[in-house]
Amino acid sequence: MKYLRRGLISVAIAVTATAALAQPKTMTLGTASVGGTYFVYGGVVAKILTDKTGIQVSTQQTQGPNQNVILVEDKKIELGMTTMGVALQAWTGTGEWTKGKKYADIRALFPMYDTPMQCVALKKSGITSFKQLDGKTVGVGPKAGTPGTYLPLFFDALGLKATIRNGQGSDMGSQLGDGILEAFCFGAGLPIPIFSQLDAEKEVVFFTWTDAERDAIRKKMPEFSEAVIPKGTYKTQTTDQKTLGLYNFGIANKDMSDDVAYLVTKTILENNAAMVQGHAAASETIAANANRNAFLPFHPGAVRYYKEKGIALNPATLPK
Repeated sequence: MKYLRRGLISVAIAVTATAALAQPKTMTLGTASVGGTYFVYGGVVAKILTDKTGIQVSTQQTQGPNQNVILVEDKKIELGMTTMGVALQAWTGTGEWTKGKKYADIRALFPMYDTPMQCVALKKSGITSFKQLDGKTVGVGPKAGTPGTYLPLFFDALGLKATIRNGQGSDMGSQLGDGILEAFCFGAGLPIPIFSQLDAEKEVVFFTWTDAERDAIRKKMPEFSEAVIPKGTYKTQTTDQKTLGLYNFGIANKDMSDDVAYLVTKTILENNAAMVQGHAAASETIAANANRNAFLPFHPGAVRYYKEKGIALNPATLPK
């Protein structure tokens, strides 16, 4: 019996040592530009993973979802964040930015939050609707980000023309305040930091799209779903605004170990209170929202966690 116990202890030590060796010492998380939600939210994710797992997770500022997909696919970063719209373009190779390449090695880990689209203009401009942006100069954030990818397509879908400007969210905000831009249209988890800053420092107007405009956009881009930006999100926004949104997910490469993918998913979804303290958008970072992914395969390690929690995933997202 004594030798059996010793044997079992030896096996347990060996398994623990193997798991420790399999766990990386460091990982990098791709975020996005300063002034957007990814930048802030990503910092919160990195801190929680570092504090709770012992893995030193750092953030890398990127152009946003498109670039995060590319970096994760190429194993240049371990973790990334993307919208389901960009992920669909990547998975099918249909987005112009993909140049026909299918990004088949990305896998979903955890749901983040919805990304509703919204525009802001200075009150003195008199602009209060999207159709008034025809012929205007409009900022849409980094070119490879979700707004930078989709908002030019919104203009095309509605038969409108605009001079599109790209750049970091914080730079777009400054250019709007300085009169270089006539409007700034963007999308991120609420509240968007640069929108909150503009709301506090300038007299601004927030606006979205009419029912007919949303219908026309969704006919061209069915990956968008109906969304609402609640009144009071910004002090000058006194009514709910109907809009369009895309859900966001944390992603990894298919070659990440199952144990690490499980650990990352479990850690983020079981520390929601700390996540929300870092950014209010994390109130949507819960396991039940995993079903907002309808096509991108989940990593097997993440699937293990959802099974433990009794979360039914879309069959299309289960590993083959």
